[in-house]
Amino acid sequence: MTNAFGLNLPDYPWDRLTEYRNRAAEHPDGVCDLSIGTPVDPTPEVIRRALSDAGDAHGYPTTAGTAQLREAIAWWYENWHSVQLDPATEILPTVGSKELVAWLPTLLGLRERGLAVACPSAAYPTYEMGATIAGVECRRLDAAQIVDGESLDGVGLLWINTPSNPTGEVLDVDTIAEVVRRARAAGVVVASDECYGLLNWESDEPAPSVLAAAGESNAGVLSVYSMSKQSNLAGYRAAFVAGDAELISDLTRSRKHAGMIVPFPIQEAMVAGLRDTEHVLAQKETYRSRREQLRTGLEEYGFRIDHSTAGLYLWSTADKNCWESLADLAELGIVAGPGEFYGAAAADHVRIALTATDERIRAAAERLRAAAR
Repeated sequence: MTNAFGLNLPDYPWDRLTEYRNRAAEHPDGVCDLSIGTPVDPTPEVIRRALSDAGDAHGYPTTAGTAQLREAIAWWYENWHSVQLDPATEILPTVGSKELVAWLPTLLGLRERGLAVACPSAAYPTYEMGATIAGVECRRLDAAQIVDGESLDGVGLLWINTPSNPTGEVLDVDTIAEVVRRARAAGVVVASDECYGLLNWESDEPAPSVLAAAGESNAGVLSVYSMSKQSNLAGYRAAFVAGDAELISDLTRSRKHAGMIVPFPIQEAMVAGLRDTEHVLAQKETYRSRREQLRTGLEEYGFRIDHSTAGLYLWSTADKNCWESLADLAELGIVAGPGEFYGAAAADHVRIALTATDERIRAAAERLRAAAR
């Protein structure tokens, strides 16, 4: 539907779940909503205290972020990914990662240059929405296709997402490095959405960052990260982008004009959260327990779990259309995310989120096991 601004925007997809939510809500023990990955656990005290202490924020914050925040982000990359960055030139805080994803094609001027966006075949919908807002084409293109030689002609921005939302797939360093090499040769910016990177279930190490695979130079490469998942900060809108110094400079300049500024108290809270690793590791273990319970229940019920080696979702299929699976789950009082929302290639999967309370996760797993008996 074309809106008043001339943009052809679809209806918000999650509204299509209403009938399934209503059916699930009829369950006598209540609904287990595993559809949207919004954190439910408390924001760590160290972060809340920093936010409160910074409450006297009478002056304007800076778009580039405080020196302390940029240094904390640089420390975070070095601590978790062994990547060294220049805090002054290669880092920029953002108002959550979704706004950057949505506006990056516009800020890069892709329409004026006649260039398209490319993103994975099963992908976070905002990659395509960012192309729509910018008035450019969005192509579905997986990393494996690029490695196999698929052309990047006409593409200006290539999104990779590792770990993937929705699939939980993690790209290895060699694959990422080859994607970067081919993109550079074609003059294409690579932006890697890595917000689930610390929630890697098959290793104690984080999933690889594009900045660790980019070689000695970050030219043409951006890493995008959100603290929402690792620190239960979805309500803070706390995120950042790092990489190519020239791109960071251009983005900072554009964002200054547009007023895209992270509030100062949030910047201070980010510093505290980035410097504290204890709460991140504790939250990972909470999710690990929920994941094991749900995985067991889903597999006993008859779902197959594909990929799902990192992140906050179990990418599940019963080898039938996702809407049929949603109807089956709704009969058990469970709401999931339809794979169709993430692209036509994902239409036979449902996305099951780990972001519910321990009690609701346990209830969902018990219902699945009981239905299988």
